[in-house]
Amino acid sequence: MLALRLARGSRPLVQLRRMLVAAASAGTGFLLLYVLVGAVDRPAGSFPRLLWALVPLAATVQFAVAVARTDPATRPREGLDAAGLGPFRLLLIAAISTAVACTLGSALALAAFLHLRGDLSGLPFDGAGARLLHAEQPLPVAAALTLLALVPLAASAGTALGLRPRVRPAPQTVLPWGITLTACGIAVEAYTGPSGAGVLAGWTLTALGLALAGPGLAHACGTLLLAVRPGALRLLAGRVLQEEAPRLGPPLGVLCAVGAGALTALALSDRGAALVPLGPLTGPAAALVALCAAATLLTSAVETRQNRAAGREALSDLGAPAKVLRTAASVRATALAAVCLPLSWGVAQLTSLALTR
Repeated sequence: MLALRLARGSRPLVQLRRMLVAAASAGTGFLLLYVLVGAVDRPAGSFPRLLWALVPLAATVQFAVAVARTDPATRPREGLDAAGLGPFRLLLIAAISTAVACTLGSALALAAFLHLRGDLSGLPFDGAGARLLHAEQPLPVAAALTLLALVPLAASAGTALGLRPRVRPAPQTVLPWGITLTACGIAVEAYTGPSGAGVLAGWTLTALGLALAGPGLAHACGTLLLAVRPGALRLLAGRVLQEEAPRLGPPLGVLCAVGAGALTALALSDRGAALVPLGPLTGPAAALVALCAAATLLTSAVETRQNRAAGREALSDLGAPAKVLRTAASVRATALAAVCLPLSWGVAQLTSLALTR
């Protein structure tokens, strides 16, 4: 009940982020239901499609965790311990709030799915997707509810794990492991070729490797900004980027993996080896993953901005103009883009070569 009261009394921007989580959950739930009815219609080869549908699920969970980190209701405040809201209770509130938003999205997904199949009547576009959604086949209710429950359960569990206090390793120490995982992913794709579940396994390893290497890459960008007698602007941008690297790095690496995957898909389609593991909904699924990855990175940037509020206030008290802070943010974004765009292109080139050898 307390989690619901806190959610209802939040600011509009916080509510908007929660609605975006619900929308992502609705899209993922719809994809899971689509895979389910496809498995009922054609059981052969349904397991790889289910595995591919877990990619949007993972992107949605990552986005939900990032939103939960920026939620003011879950941030420790002075005096809350005396009211019985210690770290564990705040963690529980965050998990419940995430589960509520994702459950709302799953309910919307079920309603939209039944409506487009023609199982619910009396609304516009009733039955518009009957053929695509295999309306001639019965919908297994228990299996559908189980799949729809995956999103709230995974998101709430991810929130509880992601918000627990822990010591983060130094970005430079995990960079070699990230590079190794990325190389292993490309090797798996080269071994299995463009068919089968090996592509998914290889891309998953590549995405994990880039996410693991992300903090090291962001820290390296900050180090480059500090090279060769930096002025006040580059010094501010570089130091802040090094400090933000543990937070911005993982979503930045995932976004690089999504970009590399999109470039690889374009290269394969040009060579006549298009990869459509989810059939007609492959495009919407890819768009959902890309939007979740971009929204996660933006939300993480909002979190780091909140954590730097005291530093910005101190600089303002010292007389630093607001233009300097905005310019430093632009310098950081430019440095990250200058490193991540070529990285995504390079990984895409290696992946496309591995899949079309």
